[in-house]
Parts: sequence; structure tokens; C-alpha cells
Amino acid sequence: MKTNIVKLFFGAAVALSTVSCEDFLTVSPVDKVGAETFFAGEKDLLLFANGMLQNYLPSESTIGLGDAYCDLVATKTSNDYYRPNIWDYTKQSGWSISNWRTIRRANYFLENMTRCQNVVDPEVYNHYVGVARFWRAYFYFDKVKTFGNVPWVDHVLDIDDAILFAARDDREFVMSKVLEDLDYACENCLGTDVYKGVINKWVVLAFKSRVCLYEGTFRKYHSVNPSTNAAWNNQYETANDFLTAAASAAKEVMTDGGFELYKKGTPEKDFRTIFTSQNPDATKEVIWIREMAGDPINVFNELTWNFNSATYGQQYSPTKDLVHMFLTLDGKPVETDQVSLTKEFDNRDWRLSQTVHGPGHTYQNSAGTTMLKNIDFSTTKTGYAFIKWSVEIQENYSKGKADNSLPILRLGEVLLNYAEAKAELGEMDKSIWNETVGALRERAGVTNIYPEDANYVEDEWLKDYYADSPIKLSNTLLEIRRERVTELIMENGLRVSDLYRWKLGNLIRDRSTGNQGWKGIYLSTDEYNNGFEFNGYKYLFKDQAQGTYSYPIGQSSDDMNYTLSDGDHGYLIYNYKLQWDEKRYVRPIPSTALTKNPNLGQNYGWKQ
Repeated sequence: MKTNIVKLFFGAAVALSTVSCEDFLTVSPVDKVGAETFFAGEKDLLLFANGMLQNYLPSESTIGLGDAYCDLVATKTSNDYYRPNIWDYTKQSGWSISNWRTIRRANYFLENMTRCQNVVDPEVYNHYVGVARFWRAYFYFDKVKTFGNVPWVDHVLDIDDAILFAARDDREFVMSKVLEDLDYACENCLGTDVYKGVINKWVVLAFKSRVCLYEGTFRKYHSVNPSTNAAWNNQYETANDFLTAAASAAKEVMTDGGFELYKKGTPEKDFRTIFTSQNPDATKEVIWIREMAGDPINVFNELTWNFNSATYGQQYSPTKDLVHMFLTLDGKPVETDQVSLTKEFDNRDWRLSQTVHGPGHTYQNSAGTTMLKNIDFSTTKTGYAFIKWSVEIQENYSKGKADNSLPILRLGEVLLNYAEAKAELGEMDKSIWNETVGALRERAGVTNIYPEDANYVEDEWLKDYYADSPIKLSNTLLEIRRERVTELIMENGLRVSDLYRWKLGNLIRDRSTGNQGWKGIYLSTDEYNNGFEFNGYKYLFKDQAQGTYSYPIGQSSDDMNYTLSDGDHGYLIYNYKLQWDEKRYVRPIPSTALTKNPNLGQNYGWKQ
């Protein structure tokens, strides 16, 4: 049996780079390869599973740029969904045949794999059933996050199937079925440390902790189902049921998965190693990964290019509020954020200088020489720049040549899922804190202080930032939210998901500037008049003609303009108006879908 497991996962690693199943995984795969002859043994199960993995592994933009349009990241232009008076059901997509094909393929796999049930080791066979059910849950979770109520389909549809013309199923029913699929996959998927790029027991458990935390907190902080504006009926699982499931799944990963936080006693660089390493086995923290490889395989990503280009991408920029989230090394909040960029990184959580470009940060130029990196104001809207995913070689700044592998799930997130679920259930204690948030802070060189201890310093700024929470937040929950930012920002769209589930979508609009725009670095009057030096470069602001690296501060507060918050000093503001209202917690059902099936109905608040 052990030999089969090794073959199973080693074969998957090879198949991902050598086998394409696109011809088989079509809308009508039986027309391409007869199921009667294809599903004959374990190799066929592996081939189909690898085809799904090859097609549906999260993209590099989903992994590294999913937080682009959140409250803590400025962009050149925003997503149309948040721009004023633009979005309606005629612009919405996500309901075409191609969008539902993914679920069909999972159902096709489940229906046809039974042909080889009697010739495959039962443990291996059940593993593949678990893989198929994981993917069905994976796809449905995305549909529910997007649209709320959706039709639940657990079989391959015929052309005259009544479901094609039926109403949508209630979100609570659909998420109950998602939980059933994940529970089966957790029980039956095999676990291995051979390869981190495939679906195994630990991937499923970690993903389950993410899903259940999302749904449990969504129902706790939203009093109604946003698709209908009706109160939750709790006919299936309650919010606490999902939170309990999240904690249980996370704890199993923590206890039995064999994963550990990556730390080599060098907090000034350990964190960023997770995101810039090519080798997926470089750390035992990674659970699921999108693997890259340099020459001669030439499998690269474009994240470094995105974060260092004036024209490619959206000039993704950290904001002052993001930087403010990071504690000092003694475990206390900063007293003020009105401090020069040249001093802002002093005595701070080491993750700050491994997430945001700071003093002393270097890159390798085209000649192979290590140089201090300047601030390129053509690539940032705030004066801050991301380096978390950036492989700092100049060649990578203008082409997609970065070969760092991209974590999709890792232990750091699982620890925070466990901590938050336990805190929301009222079951947090110091021992849980120490093995989760405390462990992450210690890895980052930050003194670990439990929020219930006497030496804890309350952060009034953090309280004010989350003041619109529909439920009063304890210091423990506030600190967990801080930790999710400092540990997970720009990973897998988790910040956007967090705001949605906490019912704080308005922060995307407000951004602590009252919807004026995104807040950047702070300039004193002297810095505005005379500039400042950073990494050996001089930056001038008052007279753009005097300096190569000047920031174009204007006098207008119109959209897409740069101003100082207080005239001749203050925060750099990139002015950009956005829109938010309650209906946006779920997107509208597309007009094209409603034309074909009016019984779907529209989500509450979206006009047809």
C-alpha cells in the first residue's frame, strides 16, 4: 500500500508537467474518450485527477494579487465593482457554461470512476473519490462567496434536466453539502510528504479550516442571508457548527500534519523565504503550492514584474494603514504613524521589512551587482512598495522570469484560522494564543503578549479602524485581525474575504480617509520643502523639476490626483473615489443567466 501511495503522488508531480487532459475534460468528455474504456484502473484515476489539478490549480494572480482591491492596497485604477455607478447585473459574469464546467467535471469523475471500483485498492479508490469531492466543494465555495444562493448539482446533467430551469438553492443547504464533501475528503484522502502540489488529506483539512471559518463568521456578523435579506434559518449547520469544524480541521493539521513554522533564528529574513523560494520543500510550513522551476523547464511567474512595473499591472502599493498594523518589536502598537519613511521601519515587527520595501533593501542589477533599491514613484501610488513576492533581480522587473514557487495553503494561515475560530467560540486561552498568534510573532522577532495579560497595551487606533464592526470586538479578536494582516496580506485574496465575512466591506470604500482615497507615506513640512534621502537617493516633492524621483503632488483633490493631507505636510493621498453598499456582499445574477432561466431570481438589492 505504501508503494502505491508513493507512486500516486510522485506520478502526479510528473504528470502535471507532461500530460494534458483537456481533450478528455471537455463539456462532453464521453465524445472524446469513452468512459467505458477509460476508467479501467488506478492510472486512469490519476490521469483524470491530474487533469483537474492542471486546469484548476489557483493562478498566480489569484495567489499573489487576490488582495489587490482591498482597503490596505492602493491601485492605479480600482475594480469596476467598486467604482461609483458602474456595476449592475448586465455587467456581471460567472454563470456561463464554462463557469459551471468545473462542477460538471467533478460530478463526471464521481459518476464514472465507479467502473474501476472493483479493480483498485479500496483505500486508493476512496482517495480519488475524496479528490473529486474536494474539487466540487472548492468550486461551490467560490460560487457561494460570489453569488450566495446557487443551484446545487451533484450529478451530470442531461439536456432536459429539470435543474436547468429550477430556482437556486438556499445558501445554507449548499454549504451543508460543501461541508459533507469536505468531511468525506478529510476522512479518505491520503496524506503524504512526497509532493506538495497535489490534493491530499492535509490540503483538504487546511482548506476546510478556511471554508468553515469564512462561513461561520459570515453568518455571525451578517444577521441575514444577503441573497434574500431573510434571517438565517439554521436548518442545517449553525455559525458555531462551522466555527467548531474550522477549529477541529485546523487543529488536526497542527497536531498530525508534520508541518512547522519556518524559522532559522533569523527573523529579519525567515518570513520572506517562504515566498521567494523556488523549492516547495524548502520549508515544512507549506501545505499546498503552485510550483515554479527555472531553466531548463522554464516555469515562471509574473508577480515580481507586476510589483515593479509602471505599466504592467496596477501599481499595487501598500498603504499607511497597512504599515500601521505592524507592531513594534516589544509587542506594542506604534504611538504615531506621522513619522518619516526613513524611520518608520525602526524597531518594528520584522515582517514589515519583508513585506514592504524599506531602508537597506537591496536588489541585483543587470550586471549582477547587489545595490540598494530606490523608491520608483512611477510604480507606486503611496510611496510604499511590496516586496513579499518579489525576487529582486532587475531582469524580473520587466518580464515574467521569477521562479519562486507560490504557497496556496500554509501552516501560518491554519494557525490563525484556529485562533480566530476558538476566539469566536469563546474558547480562547493563553495556551492557544501562544501556539498560534504568539508563535507567529515570536518567529517575526516580536515579543509575545497575550491580550488578557497586565502588560498588554490597547491600541486605540486599531479599535477605531474596526469601529464599524456589527459586533463589539474584544482585544483578542482585534489582535487576531491585526495578525491576519501582518502575516497574510497579499496571499490568496484573504484580506478581501476577511472584510466580506466580517461585514466590513465599507472599509474598501472608506480607507480611513472618508472615501477621499488611499493614504501613503507621511511628509513633514521640511521633507515637503527640501525632500529626504532614502537608500542613497534624494527625493524631492515641492518642485518636480529638481529631482528624478519626485512624487507628483498636485493641488487638486480630483480622482487620480496626488495631494498632501495637510497642505504643506501630512500623508500623501492618492485621490480615488469608490462605492460600497450592503448589496455588494453578493454579486448580482447575470442578465444572461436570468434570460435563460428566470426562475433563478435576482439577489436582494440588485435591480433586474
